[in-house]
Amino acid sequence: MAGASALAAPLVTAVIPTYGRSEALQDAVESVLQQTYDPIELVVVDDASPEPVEPLVTDLVTDAGVPVTCIRHETNQGANAARNTGIRAGDGDLVAFLDDDDRWKPDSIERRVDALSGRPSVGLVYSDAVTVDADGAVLHETTSSISGDATRALLRGGIVGSFSRVLVRRSVIDDAGLPDERFPSWQDWEWYIRLSQHCQFEHVSEPLTVRRTENEQITDDHEQKRDESYPLMLETHRDTAAADGWRTKRQFEAACARSLAASALQNGYWVDAVRFAVRAARAYPFSTETALYLALAVGGPGTFKPAQVVRRWLTTRRHRS
Repeated sequence: MAGASALAAPLVTAVIPTYGRSEALQDAVESVLQQTYDPIELVVVDDASPEPVEPLVTDLVTDAGVPVTCIRHETNQGANAARNTGIRAGDGDLVAFLDDDDRWKPDSIERRVDALSGRPSVGLVYSDAVTVDADGAVLHETTSSISGDATRALLRGGIVGSFSRVLVRRSVIDDAGLPDERFPSWQDWEWYIRLSQHCQFEHVSEPLTVRRTENEQITDDHEQKRDESYPLMLETHRDTAAADGWRTKRQFEAACARSLAASALQNGYWVDAVRFAVRAARAYPFSTETALYLALAVGGPGTFKPAQVVRRWLTTRRHRS
């Protein structure tokens, strides 16, 4: 690697959970093999894909010079279970995650490891991301400014981004615990809150992760988010928010309800959109985002397209706040 001294370079475990996306998986695996950082190992966890991915992975890594482990679940257990299998199987002092339909730029790991070098208090480093279309043309970039002691910002609705953007010290994972397999959604947000209580965060302001347009298609299972993730998030972190004071507790409750209102708008659950936008406003009535979502919700089905535009604008604005 061109950054930190090779003598001190820690092993990085790259974990790719995958299910039924062999074509996209090929790009993800190749982006790991092309990393400028050394040493690195790859763990691919096949979460019971209809067609096993091990033959594809084996063909790709034959002459790669990167240690590769491919593990297959006998039954589909979900993305967090697959990530946890990868964490347990790896030997790296640092763990990085890559969704099977994303890819890393060649210096992604190197840049993030460099951000950790000589900073033992930093336990999680994340980068910006760029979204591209099928031809590779850049559509937009998402960034953030959350760093240092990140707990309050995360509880108040701040965003770090997807798993594909983060690299974490294994020692911090040992302290905070693995990603919670009970969550069908909000898995990253929940885990980042726990991790932030054991380390500081660092942001690399470069788009080191590339996301495909398809990642932004509407795939929310809104009812599952409403009935499982929402109450579980409140149960898990309401006391944590309350310990930071009444304002953080109310903003946390508002952020959860507002996120659910946004999901309802995206998926056409107009009654839920109004209900949870109102709930967010009652929890913390001083949010411009909540007011906009409430206005969109009461507009009915005709606001579907505007909701998509506003949600993207609000998300980008929140990333950069």
